[in-house]
Amino acid sequence: MEREIKDPHQKALALNLDKKIYGTVAEIGAGQETARWFFRVGGAAGTIAKAMSAYSMKFSDAIYGPCKRYVSRDRLRSMLDLEYRLLIERLNDSIGSESTFFVFANTVAARSFTYKTDGHGWLGIHFQRLPNEEPSRIDIHVSLHGKQHVQDQETLGILGVNLIYGAMNLHENPEELVRSLLDQLYSELVEIDMIEFTGPAFEQVDNRLMALRLVQYGLSNAAMFTADGHVAQISDELYGKAVLLERSRFRPPTNFTVNLLECAQKAFIDESGISTDELIELSEMTLANLSEKNHDIDVQDFLYRADILCSLGKSVLISNFGEYYRLAQFLFRYTRKPIAFTVGLPSIKEIFDEKYYADLPGGILESFGRMFKHDLKLYVSPMIDPISGEKTGVHDLCVDSHLRHLYAHLLENKCVRDLDTVNEEYLSIFSHEVLRNIKKGYAEWESMVPEPVARMIKEHRLFDWHE
Repeated sequence: MEREIKDPHQKALALNLDKKIYGTVAEIGAGQETARWFFRVGGAAGTIAKAMSAYSMKFSDAIYGPCKRYVSRDRLRSMLDLEYRLLIERLNDSIGSESTFFVFANTVAARSFTYKTDGHGWLGIHFQRLPNEEPSRIDIHVSLHGKQHVQDQETLGILGVNLIYGAMNLHENPEELVRSLLDQLYSELVEIDMIEFTGPAFEQVDNRLMALRLVQYGLSNAAMFTADGHVAQISDELYGKAVLLERSRFRPPTNFTVNLLECAQKAFIDESGISTDELIELSEMTLANLSEKNHDIDVQDFLYRADILCSLGKSVLISNFGEYYRLAQFLFRYTRKPIAFTVGLPSIKEIFDEKYYADLPGGILESFGRMFKHDLKLYVSPMIDPISGEKTGVHDLCVDSHLRHLYAHLLENKCVRDLDTVNEEYLSIFSHEVLRNIKKGYAEWESMVPEPVARMIKEHRLFDWHE
């Protein structure tokens, strides 16, 4: 059944008319964009205990304590924690047995016209599902893409109402709650690249799955979680870091995929002069890599892959960037340090397929200009030719005649590098064959994956493994 989409007026009025809901709205750097919806529709006295803003940093520090960064998750948490404590201290004895309390907060940096950078911010809510219950919590990070301040202001107001309404009315269905965050909004104006659910209302929620849903439902182009399974805010994780990324289905990770990344890491560090502390490695899966032929995503299968990658100490990026140049552009937004992709030779053939650039006015030349403009490197594994049985590398690859000079340019400038240190024994390992052997119960698959991967697959009977 198709979901009914309510506008912010309807949501704010419904909250105002609900006599059980009472709370605080605190906003820094964004005026009273959320609070004004509740006053605009009428009846706010029944819902809003307090509404406040603190524009001055000194006032903000005096209220919430000092903070290194005012637009940060730390500041959001200090706002939510203080305001919720005050709400309970002042109102719990009088109306706590019949009310469910909430605190909404945001801290936002507006678009900079001096540096021509988009705005961004943190929004969150503490709320009770039942009277006197410990609070549950939702934190989100947003990137704002409005070209005028008034667009971002309107976006923040609507998004705030959507978050409060979703928390109070849709917490039993977190996936529907995620979808509802962009009600009456457009992804061209706002992107939600991180969401985290905690507390008694969300004990069964796997936040890695919610990260996937952000991308799948079009709220974000990419989402990320770290090796410990926690969702991450991408700009914070990548800031000041060099990036090495491997794209694969990881179904499952094999000796080849693991060795490929290890060899690429050594080459990248040696050639760029960076240290391991400056480097972040990302195992990236696109929506296409997660989808079956009918375009549905098998949630359990995704979580299998996530569990295995996390057990290997990998941070995972989920994206909807089919084309490599779009992925490169995305990463360029967050770091000025070197970036490299490690790929197999078939991926280079794919990159040179002009059908992927039909929508670009400049075609393949424009895509390569966007992809390599910050000296991005491709570390390419060789492959075994299925006909001759010989190993072939980047210098053996044949591209269309009219693209040969372009390919030669990339080779000459070392944008495309041969990664000939990959273990030749692993070049004949293909994940789809490993998966088939796992499902059929053939024992030889165990020698094709790292020992921790084999152990985890057998212990948890992943990918339909059976003895």
